[in-house]
Amino acid sequence: MAELNHKHHTLIQALLSRGPLKEKDFHLMFTDLTGKPAGGNQGKFNEYLLKINKQLSYVQFELRACRNQYDGDVYYGVVNSVADEQAKFGTKFSNPQIVYFKAIIEAIVQDASGQGSISNIDALNIRLEDQIGQDSRSSDSQVPAAFKQFTMSQKEKTLDDLVQNQWLCFTGDRRIGLGVRSFLDLRSWFRNMSIPSCDVCNEAGIKAESCPNGRCSVRIHDYCLRKKFSTKKAAMVCPSCETAWPVVETRDEEVGEEIGHVDPPRSSRKKLRTCKAESVNNFEAGPSQLSQPVTRRVTRSSQHLR
Repeated sequence: MAELNHKHHTLIQALLSRGPLKEKDFHLMFTDLTGKPAGGNQGKFNEYLLKINKQLSYVQFELRACRNQYDGDVYYGVVNSVADEQAKFGTKFSNPQIVYFKAIIEAIVQDASGQGSISNIDALNIRLEDQIGQDSRSSDSQVPAAFKQFTMSQKEKTLDDLVQNQWLCFTGDRRIGLGVRSFLDLRSWFRNMSIPSCDVCNEAGIKAESCPNGRCSVRIHDYCLRKKFSTKKAAMVCPSCETAWPVVETRDEEVGEEIGHVDPPRSSRKKLRTCKAESVNNFEAGPSQLSQPVTRRVTRSSQHLR
C-alpha cells in the first residue's frame, strides 16, 4: 500500500478493530486526521475513500457504506469482497453455525410483511436438518452429526455471538433483525434472493412499509417515505397504484442522503439496541455476496454470521 499514508492506515485500522462506525463518528475521525470537514467537502472525502479502496482491492477487501434499515443511520465498514462463504465465515464460525445463520437471515428477508425481523422463539426453533439435503434423494443418514446435535444452548450462544459481532441485532420490540455487518456485506445476496426493492432508493426493502393496497407490491423504507413526502408538493400516494399512503411524520434531522456514512451498533442480549442497516454508498467498489442462497425451506428463524 505504498500510495497510502499513515492517515489512510489509521482509518482502515479503526474500522478493522472497532467494526462498522456511524457516519458522524467516521466523519469526525476523517476531520481529525485530515483537518477537513467531511460534510463540507464531499468531493475530497469521496476521493479519499476511493484511494483507500483502490489499495484494499488488491487484498480483496473494500471500504463500504450502508444504511441501517431499522433507523436510517448510515455506517462505514471494511468488508471481505470475496464471494466465497468459507472465506467470509470459516475462521470465526463452525459449519453448523453458518448454516444456522443463513437460515435465520433467509427467514428474515422472506417475511412478506416487511418487518425485517423474526421472534427469538422462531429463531431457536430452526432445525438445521431442514436446511441441508433438501432434495428427495437425501436421507437422514446423510445429515452430519454436528447438524443433528446442534443443541438449543448452542443456538442461543450462536445468536449472542452473531449479535455481538453485528451480523444480527435485537430490534426495539425484542425481535431479531439484521445487523450492520449483514447490510454491509450481503447487498448482492439480497438481490439474488429477489427481495422487493424500495421504490425510492432501489435497495432491498427488508425493513420497509408496504403499499396500503394489498394487491400492490411496492415497498418503501420509513426514511425514504419521510424524504419522499417531506415537501408539500409531494402527493402522499403510492407511486405505482396511487393509493393514498398514510401520513408520515418528518424528523428535523432527516436521514443523510450521502452514501458512505455509518456507525456501528454494539448489541447484546442484556443491552438491546435498535438495529441499523441498509447499504447506500457513493464510493462502493463492488459488494460481496454469499455464494449460494439458503434453501427455500426455512422453519422459523433469526440471523447471520460471518
